[in-house]
Amino acid sequence: MFDWIASPEAWIALATLTALEIVLGIDNIIFISILVAKLPEEQRDRARKLGLGLAMLARLALLFSIAWVMGLVEPLFSIFNREISWRDIILIGGGLFLIAKSTHEIHDSFEDPPEDAAGNIVTKSFTAVLIQIAILDIVFSLDSVITAVGLADHVPVMAIAIIIAVLVMLLASKAIGEFVDRNPTIKILALSFLIMVGMALIGEGLEFHVPKGYIYFAMAFSILVELINIKLRDRHSKVIKLHKQFEEDNQG
Repeated sequence: MFDWIASPEAWIALATLTALEIVLGIDNIIFISILVAKLPEEQRDRARKLGLGLAMLARLALLFSIAWVMGLVEPLFSIFNREISWRDIILIGGGLFLIAKSTHEIHDSFEDPPEDAAGNIVTKSFTAVLIQIAILDIVFSLDSVITAVGLADHVPVMAIAIIIAVLVMLLASKAIGEFVDRNPTIKILALSFLIMVGMALIGEGLEFHVPKGYIYFAMAFSILVELINIKLRDRHSKVIKLHKQFEEDNQG
């Protein structure tokens, strides 16, 4: 079980796989951050940690069921000369769910938040948010584990990479979530990114491989441009405040 420790190739695979798992987990962090924003402030951190905990458990459970997971790629039937497996069905279903959920969240962003009879903003239930997180965790985990199996030969190496990646995501998730909450334009970009990921999942399910590197590059470039815009808006606001302060001092 521990023979891999003496293998340099295994350590290289561990480093590579850990980095890949972190990158593949970015969409998971964004999705969780947007969902927990629907909860009361005091429940968000707990939901975020539970969501990432569920992601780790889902990945480990699938990892230790490799034979079953790899069996999911066996064709069930054919449509228009394309073979469809359980993995394809899960990816297509997950992609459709992600597109529908992201579109709904974008629509909600332009509407006033719902209020109850007393005028308080209505928040989502803790259980409902966790269920939605769990559904997408399974989809993201399936793709992640199949990728891991293709990159490493040792199950312990894959398990350690998954655990390290989730711990890193856990450390970064709160800061990412708070940043997305503070900047509505970043939230819209993130939701648009999730729609792209949903389309990529559907493409994977239909055997149209879309390299995720293209999607991540497009999103990273868009976010970089928006960060520059945010910085410019902040500077412009400061200049206006200084100008108003200067006018008030002169009038005084």
